[in-house]
Amino acid sequence: MKKEWLKVVTAAMLEIFWVIGLTHSTTLFQWGLTILLIIISNGLMISATSKLPTGTVYAVFVGLGTVGIVLSDALFFGATLNWLKLLLILLLVSGVVGLKLLTPEKNVTEEK
Repeated sequence: MKKEWLKVVTAAMLEIFWVIGLTHSTTLFQWGLTILLIIISNGLMISATSKLPTGTVYAVFVGLGTVGIVLSDALFFGATLNWLKLLLILLLVSGVVGLKLLTPEKNVTEEK
């Protein structure tokens, strides 16, 4: 199961970069890289649903991605970050962690 959660976290981290790419890409290479990151990110997320519940995977993916995007926007692009945003990010992260902790593993039989 750890491998599947690693896929979800990796997909969320890649989401941060492709969202930045959607906003800031100006060259064909940057757009190509952005599209590649979208494909890899979504592929990892979809792959994780083979052993994890789809709803939880998506919630964790979006939650972690959102936190990363908000923080990246503040750190690298000058967006404001106040105590209320930080409190809401903490609430979001606690919800994501809670979902992960309460999610049972799927019983998936290996097909050969």
